[in-house]
Amino acid sequence: MLREKGSLDLVLVPCGLVIMFGYHLLLLYRILRHPGTTVIGYENHNKLAWVRRMTQTTPEETALALSVISSSISASTNLASLSIALGSLIGAWVSSTTKVFMTQLVYGDTSQATAAVKYISLLVCFLVSFTCFIHSARYYVQASFLVSTLDSDVPASYVQHAMIRGGNFWSTGLRALYFATTLLMWIFGPIPMFACSVFMVFILHFLDSNSLPLHQHQFTVRKQHDQRALASASTTWQPSPQNAIISNPILSPVTFFT
Repeated sequence: MLREKGSLDLVLVPCGLVIMFGYHLLLLYRILRHPGTTVIGYENHNKLAWVRRMTQTTPEETALALSVISSSISASTNLASLSIALGSLIGAWVSSTTKVFMTQLVYGDTSQATAAVKYISLLVCFLVSFTCFIHSARYYVQASFLVSTLDSDVPASYVQHAMIRGGNFWSTGLRALYFATTLLMWIFGPIPMFACSVFMVFILHFLDSNSLPLHQHQFTVRKQHDQRALASASTTWQPSPQNAIISNPILSPVTFFT
């Protein structure tokens, strides 16, 4: 009976990991070959159009682009802090005790070696997630530097490269957290881990699929000198003249009656 329980970890856990890795390899193929069918490809397409528009704005409109990038930086740093905090919690948990869940409720291998593999793999996922989110924030900071370079001939491809890299690292960090979720269920046994892997793939397939067509963005750019001309015209605006009859000295009532 104990041998049968121990063999479940050798069968169900690799099967669950193969399902997760196989799905993400298929997702990577779809992103590279058919990006329009995935949410990541759809978002990258819109980011490229957004950067192309933001690089053509006037210096007065640069604050809009910087506010969008700063929100992405804040999200990346918050998730990086969460990942390193969870990794530290797992490390403290392993160093304190390794027999927390080694009870009869766990139907599987309850040896100390298997428990150590569980905690180490979970810690690796959190560290990978932390690294990806840090690099995502780094590329977003680089994009903010390029966007805020006023009156410069920085190519839009440089900003696009930084934004796409930041988004890719963001997505990779989220995938590491998804793997950490399935490995967290392994602490309770191989059966919950395998069930969580199948359920996670089903949910991710629904969330990663895109049915919207890629929109070909067309922008009407307002040039800087046009805006300055409008501003100067508004400042030099004078009230409209009075009635022609009243303003005419010949036809005015005063001249007529005198």
